[in-house]
Amino acid sequence: MITLGVTGSTGRLGGRIARLLAASGVEQRLLVRDPSRAPVLDGATPARMSYDDAAAVEAACGGLDVVLMVSASESATRLDEHRTFVDAAARAGVRHLVYVSFYGASADATFTLARDHHHTEEHVKASGTAWTFLRDNLYLDFIPQITGPDDVIRGPAGDGRVAAVAQDDIAAAAHTVLLDPDAHAGATYSLTGPEALTLDDVAAVLSRETGRDVVYHRETLDEAYASRTSYGAPDWQVDAWVSTYTAIAAGELAGVTDDVERLTGRRPRSLAEVLRAVD
Repeated sequence: MITLGVTGSTGRLGGRIARLLAASGVEQRLLVRDPSRAPVLDGATPARMSYDDAAAVEAACGGLDVVLMVSASESATRLDEHRTFVDAAARAGVRHLVYVSFYGASADATFTLARDHHHTEEHVKASGTAWTFLRDNLYLDFIPQITGPDDVIRGPAGDGRVAAVAQDDIAAAAHTVLLDPDAHAGATYSLTGPEALTLDDVAAVLSRETGRDVVYHRETLDEAYASRTSYGAPDWQVDAWVSTYTAIAAGELAGVTDDVERLTGRRPRSLAEVLRAVD
């Protein structure tokens, strides 16, 4: 019988996965920064740790066989935090890490944060643990948030397409893997929705489902940087925001896979279905 640790349970994705595991009767240790914020679930026990605290990670992971590693919050130090966590988990005796990565993770990915995911994957491989990588595309759940208050989507995505995926489908795929991790050791799954949409398509779906008149404006790179720099965010974050769109323009987020259906046994949700579920 495996002993399972789950990170990120106070967040949207990790919380979904933890609830699915609890509903399946799986005992789990919730690895969280603040145990008072951990969800109260049958068979779940919180343990305090943070990705940048090696001693706390090692203590929290003691006795665990398998750990779901949801990526840390976006920051300038996230890759260092990931490396600290991976090394400490390996020292604690964790034998298998299931890492929630990003679609098309590579050293030269256009989306800057996908490069961090690539380097994390390489560090996991070098750690000596077994591994499974769940590379999710952009979240369908967050697509409505890219619309401005004037119902305009602005970004330098050109006519590129994105195969965004629902968080519920990512969670269901992770749940399948965690129920039988050995069967998925060494596997990389690219998790996408059922279709690749242009941002014009996205605007049309949002208009139809919400009754608003949403449109897409193709920004130039200069316009994109000018509008986002005004928020006062650090350069790395502005680069990440802009490169989300340029990765779409480059066609790097367009491929549709059947990995969600193969893992869960059902077709992934569309943007319209996600919007209707929220309503």
